[in-house]
Amino acid sequence: MIIFLYSIAAAAVLIYVPFFVVAYARVRIGYEMFSTPRAMLDKLPPYAQRATWAHQNTFEAFMIFAAAALMAYVTGVNSSTAMVAAIAFVVARLLYSIFYILNIPLLRSLMFGIGSVSSATLIFLSIIQANR
Repeated sequence: MIIFLYSIAAAAVLIYVPFFVVAYARVRIGYEMFSTPRAMLDKLPPYAQRATWAHQNTFEAFMIFAAAALMAYVTGVNSSTAMVAAIAFVVARLLYSIFYILNIPLLRSLMFGIGSVSSATLIFLSIIQANR
């Protein structure tokens, strides 16, 4: 199903959503900070530090999801559960970044869990499909 490929593309774009917040904070600090971007983390305001961490975590979550969605695509998983899982991952990861930047840990953790369960669901459904 094409939804798996679209969800991978959307999840790849979401990797950079928190980075726009970091870029905004970097510009506000000053252009001299661009020469040492890793050293400037401590000088960023707290919201931008959280955006950096959200950006890094989104890379990590993307790898697992991309593998899971590709597994579902290749094995021909065709169920509403799989479609919901793929869409839920994208929505949850968008909200994850927002809640991380806004410093709402409970909702951030909930979105992390939903994203993880979505990836696990796709992997599980792919294994079932492959064994048929």
